[in-house]
Formats: sequence, structure tokens, C-alpha cells
Amino acid sequence: MTDHGEAPPGSSAGSPRPAPSLGARLARRKPVEQLVAESGKGEGGTLRRTMGVSQLTMISIGATLGTGIFVVLGQAVPKAGPAVIVSFVIAGITALFSALSYAELAGTIPVAGSSYSYSYATLGEFVAWVCGWCLILEYGVSVAAVAVGWGQYLNELLDGTIGVTLPQALAGPPGDGGLFNLPALLVVLLAMAFLLGGARESARANAVMVGVKIVALLLFCGVAWQGIRAGNYAPFAPLGLAGVSSAGATLFFSYIGFDAASTAGEEAKNPQRDLPRAIIASLIIVTALYCLVAAVAVGARRWQAFEGSEAALAGILKDVTGQTWWASLLAAGAVVAIASVVLTVLYGQTRILFSMSRDGLVPKVFSTVHARTGVPRANTVVVSLFCGILAAAVPLGQLADATSIGTLFAFALVNVAVVVLRRTRPTMPRAFRVPLSPLFPLIGFGLCIWMMFSLSAVTWVVFGVWLAVGLVLYFAYGMRRSRLATATPSSSSAQR
Repeated sequence: MTDHGEAPPGSSAGSPRPAPSLGARLARRKPVEQLVAESGKGEGGTLRRTMGVSQLTMISIGATLGTGIFVVLGQAVPKAGPAVIVSFVIAGITALFSALSYAELAGTIPVAGSSYSYSYATLGEFVAWVCGWCLILEYGVSVAAVAVGWGQYLNELLDGTIGVTLPQALAGPPGDGGLFNLPALLVVLLAMAFLLGGARESARANAVMVGVKIVALLLFCGVAWQGIRAGNYAPFAPLGLAGVSSAGATLFFSYIGFDAASTAGEEAKNPQRDLPRAIIASLIIVTALYCLVAAVAVGARRWQAFEGSEAALAGILKDVTGQTWWASLLAAGAVVAIASVVLTVLYGQTRILFSMSRDGLVPKVFSTVHARTGVPRANTVVVSLFCGILAAAVPLGQLADATSIGTLFAFALVNVAVVVLRRTRPTMPRAFRVPLSPLFPLIGFGLCIWMMFSLSAVTWVVFGVWLAVGLVLYFAYGMRRSRLATATPSSSSAQR
């Protein structure tokens, strides 16, 4: 293939330039310098840099902590038994290798698009689109999945405080015994209201909610410790290694969010320094709390009793103390905790779509920024309504597994992107470097692929359908409207 800057052999300098091949269009990359130069710029306004390292760390903790413990634990324990503790460790180690890759790229390419933008700079537009489409599955659908669990704890809280619960028809989606999950829709709309107020205000609200949920989990450990029975840990792995692996793949859903800080790259005060710190610190804090709470939970209740429980921790406190008010107190913490996850993950989704829109791959409405608040308002409203309706109409289990496979795929691409950028731009300044590269990124890639294949065949079918829809949208819209497709040949050529 000839270079874009040369006329092909046998043609005159004034003849029309031939259209680039399909392969060249799919592989076109966006230079890192261009990504950074466009940072913060949207249609009609700019994002505002208001966040320091503590706020970025709280965003990642807020997006992560609570999802697995408060919601998915009841689904994972029946798969692994007491060995669910090991499943959390496996999922955490898998996340750690990818977190190291995220930390390097977030400090090198501090933009709002997260792994979508990293793929655009290293692997080409087509892979970037696939990654971005998976991120929509990761962030957008996980908002809905977490919101489903919020309704369960809200009912626990209402029952323990005023003795009433919402009718099942309004507290669960079709397929889970309900008609419409009203609480799930309400918590998404509440998060939308915070986000429309501005990034700084949302970060402050999130910091308060993160503090509440950490206290709630430590309180659970302190009280439920009294109910631990040694016999509950035996047999430790009743379903064998396959069960531990399957539970680990499901629990990887619990680590979705540690990368949320990377979506705030264009609203961080010092992104090159603070983003790597926030990503690593949040993962360490979350993993420690997950393992502690899981160890106490399976010690205080027989593993078979977790089947079908989406508010497991509140039930354990009720069993241990014999009093409902402890369960109500934990339920109150869970209501706040899950609301924090919804808020921060919804934030990440809007910023990823913001980046994709700025690149021309999705409509411009998603990159339109309100001049007064510095918020992509239309983007926030559209995404929130989509996630809210999804949460109200789809059962939790299907959402959690579908989100896990999309996340694992995106994380795998980030590990590849680190290796590619090290080879193509070895002298580029990096605030953080993955140790033992390319070994650690390759291990992270392998672990992500392994956990993807631990998920069910149904999940793979859902993922395949999702990718097929994404490919149709890309070839019908994104490929032709991409800013690189309409740019000058020199600027759209692959970076060297």
C-alpha cells in the first residue's frame, strides 16, 4: 500500500487521489497528541478541570465498591461455596494486571474516552469502535444491573423501618416476578439529577456516599463476626475449581469501575500524575474490603442458604442478631452505596460517549456541552433514560454476566494497547510504567480471555448479538462520519 502523501505509480500529481482501501480505513489511528490537544473540548462548551487525586480515587471506589458485595454475592456463593473468597481474589488479581495497564495509559493519554481512546491511538479505529461498544455494555448496562439490586435493599429498609414494602409488581422486572422495577428507574433518575448539576457537585456527593458505604461494610463485619461458625467453611470448595472459576468470572462484575477515574481524564486538575494513583489505590482498597466481607459472610451463613438472595448481607445480620434494625441499618448503607455506584458509572458512560461523539463515531448530540455547567446535558439525559428503562425491564443476572464479558474484552484490549504503544512510541513520557512489560500486560490479557471463557454460552450469544449490532452501526454510520475520514490525508494517516 502506498503512503497517503504520495501519488500512486503511473498517476500524475494532479490526478484524483484514490480512496483508501477498507483495510486502511479500519486501521486509521488517532495520534496521541491530537487526543490530548482536543481534551475537554466539546460542541458549544468545554469540560472543567475540578478534580484532585482524592476525588478521582473516590470516583473509582464509588463505581466499584458495593456492586459485588451488596448485589452479586448472593449469586456467586452458590457457584463456589465458601471458596468464593478465592473467587474474589482471582477476580481482583485479574483486575490488578489490567489496572496496571490502565494506570500507564491514563497517565500517558489523559482523556475522557478511557480504553476506547487508548485503542484509537494504538490499534486503529475499527478496534476502537469495538472497544467503545463494549464500554457501552460495561458502563451503561452495569448501571442498570446495579440499579436492579438497589430496589431489593430499598424494600429491606422500608420493611425494617415502617413495616411496608413495595408491591412485587413494582419492585421487580418481568421474569423476576414483577412488571416494572420502579426503584431501579428512580435511582438512575436521581443520579442523572446530580450529574446535571456539574462534575464538582457530583464528586462531592459521591465522596459522602463512599464514606457511608465503607462504614456500613465495616459495621457488617463487626456485627456478623459473632455468627461465624467453623463448620460453615467446610467443604471449602464443594463445586471444585470449575465453580471457583465460574464465580470469579461473575464476581469480576464487582470490579467494574476501578477504571472509572480514567473517564475523568479531561476533568482532572493533574491527570498525568493523579489518574494512575487513583486507579491503583482504589483497586487495593476495594479488594481488601471485598475479601474481608466475603470471609465473614460465608462464615456466618451456610453457603447453600445464599441461593436466590440479592440482599444477602442484610439477611445475615438479621439471622445473627435476631433483630431487624441491624438489617435495616445495613440496608440503609446499601441504598446509599448502590446509589453511589449508579452515579459514578453513569458518569463514566456519558464521558465515553462524549469522546466517541467528538470523534464523529456517534451523533454530535453526545458531545454538546452546556456552556454554564460544563456538562454534556443531552448526553446525560439520553443515557440515563436508556439505563433507567433497561433497569426497570431486565432481570439482574442476565445484566451482570453480559456486563462482565464486555468489560473483560475491553480490559484485554487495554493490555494489548500498552504493549503496542511501548513499541510504537517508546520515548513518549509516561507518568507510570507497568512493571515487567510486556510480561504483565500479556498476563492481564490472558487472564481476561480465560475469564471470558468461564462465562456461560448464553452470555456469549448475548455478547455476539451485541457486537453484531455494533458492527452494523459502525459500517452504516461511524466509518463514514468519523472525523478521521473527513480530515486531510496527512492528519488521518496512521501515526508513526
